[in-house]
Amino acid sequence: MTATTRTDRLQPTDETLDPPDWDEVRAQGHRMLDDMIDYVADIRDRPVWQPMSQATRRRFRSELPRAPTDLAEVYRDFTDLVVPHATGNVHPGFMGWVHGGGTVVGMLAEMLAAGLNANLGGRDHAPIEIERQIVDWTRQLFGFPQGASGIFVTGTSMANLMAVLVARRAALGATVRREGLGEAGRRLRAYTSKAAHGCIAKAMDIAGLGSDALGCIAVDHAHRIDVAELRSAIARDRASGLHPFIVVASAGTVDVGAIDDLAGVAELCRTEGLWFHVDGAFGALAMLSPELAPRLVGIECADSIALDFHKWGQVPYDAGFLLVRDGVRHREAFASPAAYLRRETRGLAAGTDWPCDFGPDLSRGFRALKTWFTLRTFGTDRLGAAIARACALARHLEARVLAEPELQLLAPVNLNIVCFRFRADDADAINGEIVADVQESGIAAPSTTMLDGRLAIRAAIVNHRTQLRDVDRLVAAVLTFGRQRVAGLTPLIEIEAPSLAP
Repeated sequence: MTATTRTDRLQPTDETLDPPDWDEVRAQGHRMLDDMIDYVADIRDRPVWQPMSQATRRRFRSELPRAPTDLAEVYRDFTDLVVPHATGNVHPGFMGWVHGGGTVVGMLAEMLAAGLNANLGGRDHAPIEIERQIVDWTRQLFGFPQGASGIFVTGTSMANLMAVLVARRAALGATVRREGLGEAGRRLRAYTSKAAHGCIAKAMDIAGLGSDALGCIAVDHAHRIDVAELRSAIARDRASGLHPFIVVASAGTVDVGAIDDLAGVAELCRTEGLWFHVDGAFGALAMLSPELAPRLVGIECADSIALDFHKWGQVPYDAGFLLVRDGVRHREAFASPAAYLRRETRGLAAGTDWPCDFGPDLSRGFRALKTWFTLRTFGTDRLGAAIARACALARHLEARVLAEPELQLLAPVNLNIVCFRFRADDADAINGEIVADVQESGIAAPSTTMLDGRLAIRAAIVNHRTQLRDVDRLVAAVLTFGRQRVAGLTPLIEIEAPSLAP
C-alpha cells in the first residue's frame, strides 16, 4: 500500500449525521412535540398501564441495525410499541410507587438540554452556573450555611451512597482514599431504622463497609426510628471497641411515609459526634409547603440531605440531588486532580471547584436545566401547594378506607402514603391478586408492601394531576375486584391503550 493510497483513505468528507433536509426533520420534530403534548394533555383517556403482548416483546428482539432507518419509521415504532406500554406515572391514577408525574415544562426543558448537549462535569460555561444556582436555592430551602455544596445525581440511592462516602472520609481521614479501609474502617458502624430504604444497606456494601456494619434500629408505633434504642446501640458498639460514624434518618419512609424525629436524631448525633444524614427522597421537599415544613424540624441540622426533584418536585426523570453542609469535606471525598482536568485562569477551562470534584462522574448531563425551568416557571409556593394537596388526598383515601367495612387500614397516614387491604380469609393472597387486577384494568396502579408480616395495598399519591375522583376510582376498583376474588371469580379484564398518533 502506498502513502498516497493511505492518505486518500483518510481524506475527510462532507458527510455528517445532520439531516440532509432540515425542513423535513423540522416538520417531523414538530409532529413529535405536538404528539407528546397531546399525550400528556389527554392522559386520562388512556389506561394507567397495560401489559405487553408476547408479539410486542418480540419486536424488541431484533438484530443490531447496521443500515439506516427513516426517522418517521423509527418514530412509528415508538408510538406503537413504547407509548402504550409506559410505566404510567404520568397518569393521575398511578399511585404504586413514589414517582413524580413530570410536567410539559420539564419535557420542553429536556429538549433544550439535549440540543445544547452540555457536559456538566466542569469547565466555564452557563449550564454550570445553572446548577450552582440550584445548589444555592436548595441550600436556602434547608437553611444550610454559605459554603454548603450540592450536586445533581441520578437519584437518592446514589446520593445516599455519596453521603456515606463523605462521612467515611470525614471519619477515617485522607488515607482512606489511598490505602483503603484498613482495620479502622472495619470498625466503622452506621445506623438507620428498620423502615429505611434498602439503598442504605446497599450503600454500605458498595462503600466497602459491608451491610453487616449497618445497625437497623427498631421503630415506634408511628414507624419512626426509636431514638432511645439508637442511643443504646451506639453505646453498646462503643463499648465493644467499634466506631460509630453516621446515622441515616428518614424524611418519608418508603413503606408508609413516616418522618423520623429529626430534631432528636440531630441532637444525639451532635452529642455523639456522628455524621447526621437525612434520606429525604421525596419527603424532604415537604419543606416547600408551609403547612408541612414544621414536620421536618431538625433537618436544618443535618450534615447532608439526599432528595429527588423528580418525585414531589415533578421534574422529569432523573434529577436526584445531594446537599452537604460542609463543602470542603464534600470536595475532599471526591476531588481527583488530573492533568487533563487542569484548571486555568482564563478560557474554557477556567474556574475551580468543578462539579466532578463533588462526585464520581466526569460525564454529567444537564439535569439542572429541567429543575431550573420547573422551579422558575411554577415557583416554590405552587409546588408546595401541590405537595400539600397530595397529602390531603391521602387523608381522603384514609377516610374512605376507614368508612368501608370491607377495607382495613394497616398503618398511620403520615404524608401521602396509605397502606390498607381488603378483608378476607386468605388476605395476603387475595390482596396480591387485587393489586394485579387493578393494575391490569388500567384504572389505577397501586403497589404492595409488607407491614408487620401482612401484605398491604400501598397507594403513594405523588402526581400533581391526581384528584379526588382518581382516589375514589381506586377504592371502587379494590372493592369490585376484592369481592370477585373472595367469590372465587376471575375478573375479565380487556383494555387496549391507543397508539400515540393515528
